Amino acid sequence: RHDPATHRLRRSAHRAACCVKVLFDHNLPHKLRTLLTTRCQHEIVTTAFMGWINLKNGELLRAAEDSGFDIFVTGDRSMVHEQNLTGRRLAIVSLTTNNWPIIKDHIPQILASIDRATVGSFQSVDCGIFRRKPSIPHNQQ
Repeated sequence: RHDPATHRLRRSAHRAACCVKVLFDHNLPHKLRTLLTTRCQHEIVTTAFMGWINLKNGELLRAAEDSGFDIFVTGDRSMVHEQNLTGRRLAIVSLTTNNWPIIKDHIPQILASIDRATVGSFQSVDCGIFRRKPSIPHNQQ
């Protein structure tokens, strides 16, 4: 008998050697998906492509699992505090920022986290954070 959970666990043990289905949250830059698809063999699609732009955390994770996704990548740092991963059939990889000029320097770390992800796990990739320069009041210019 075919057990999808066992099959997925086997696949996670051989991540570097096989393709996994990765779902990118709508808050990530499209350039990241484009670049990663040229550097890995994983299938990467966006929530927008799937028509899930209006789904929120729990609903989105359920839809992703039901559609056979193995990993969900997001720029939502609060997701680890909002979601209980016990019993989940996918992994979550969270980036500390969704700002492309910062993320682009961390592609190897992002790929390594995707490759290491296991069912029900949460990984945070420290890409730094985007900080706006403080504005100078008009009377000090």
